[in-house]
Amino acid sequence: MIINHNIAALNTHRQVSTASTAQSKSMEKLSSGLRINRAGDDAAGLAISEKMRGQIRGLDMAAKNSQDGISLIQTAEGALNETHDILQRMRELAVQAGNDTNTESDRKEIQKEINQMTSEINRIGNTTEFNTQKLLNGDKDGAAVEGVTAVAGEYKVTVGTSNIVIDGETFTYDAAGDGTGGKFKDAASLATAIGNNANLKDKYTASDDSGALKLVQKTGEETATAPTVTGGTLSTTKAGVDKVDAVAADPTKSLKFQIGANENQSLTLDISDMRAEALGLTSTGTGADRGVTDGTSSTITEQALSVLTHDDAAATVTTIQAAIDKVSAERSKLGANQNRLEHTINNLNTSSENLTAAESGIRDVDMAKEMMNQTKNSILSQAAQAMLAQSNQMSQGVLQLLR
Repeated sequence: MIINHNIAALNTHRQVSTASTAQSKSMEKLSSGLRINRAGDDAAGLAISEKMRGQIRGLDMAAKNSQDGISLIQTAEGALNETHDILQRMRELAVQAGNDTNTESDRKEIQKEINQMTSEINRIGNTTEFNTQKLLNGDKDGAAVEGVTAVAGEYKVTVGTSNIVIDGETFTYDAAGDGTGGKFKDAASLATAIGNNANLKDKYTASDDSGALKLVQKTGEETATAPTVTGGTLSTTKAGVDKVDAVAADPTKSLKFQIGANENQSLTLDISDMRAEALGLTSTGTGADRGVTDGTSSTITEQALSVLTHDDAAATVTTIQAAIDKVSAERSKLGANQNRLEHTINNLNTSSENLTAAESGIRDVDMAKEMMNQTKNSILSQAAQAMLAQSNQMSQGVLQLLR
């Protein structure tokens, strides 16, 4: 019998500590509802759970983004609905003005309403916005900008068979003529011209008058004809005209909706310019009879379509119908994107629900099972404490021997 070390008490004390620690962990899990409260509870499970949590929160925010996108589309589509109504009224007025039962003054009154309706289309296009972003003024049309660079250079003129022989005498003539426009000589289409150097070829007419050859550089929008000269050939090549480079669309002009939890999961939406000029309803000018404003001031900046004569009114009907078709196409595009976003939201919600269930299986505690563990650990702790008291009593027997 020894008294310096009570082995039974030490063993019982260890069991008390183990049971108390297990009981504390069970109480922590039961109070939080989580199986993993710290990395030590399940290191791998914690890492997987945190990844899932990031995805879940990303999916939930993507669903919110998609809903905001629908709200934006509804704002634009609602404005275009009013534009549609205005165009239908303008078409009705144009048909009315086309009837020669109307006097000149009658048509002027109709013209006034046409002017105001056109200004209202401009106002809608210039002021429709969502979260301070203009939607219908062309800022979100994703338009590309093409550029052509022209630099100074020289013309090279080649004249074939320039000598004329008459009765044994040789006459030399100077070529003179007018260019009738130019075209890409060595590019069959714009598609093949992009990114490559292409020459411009013009037509000239040879004559027997003496004098210098005068060349006038033309613009790039004129029609071209084949170069032919009677009795010879004549061609011009303009040096220093740079190649045409394709320029990508400006991404800042498009709307991008982040509809996923990760990179490259977005939807791009372009909204066309829906103002009067873009719809073909105005021309340049400041005349008061057909004056049109931008809808935000009284300054006349454009001219409305004319309905002052039968022919003008008839042409206006056709133009307005084309504008109606363009607005219809734009509304259809917006509606299609709205429907897509609605399905996107449904899919995001389903994915979030499934991931939440998976994350719950990893991180959440099984309350029934943990209650069982807590009860067991509580009993073990109480039993160990009772045995610790008994083990301490064993050393008391030594005192009996000393009496």
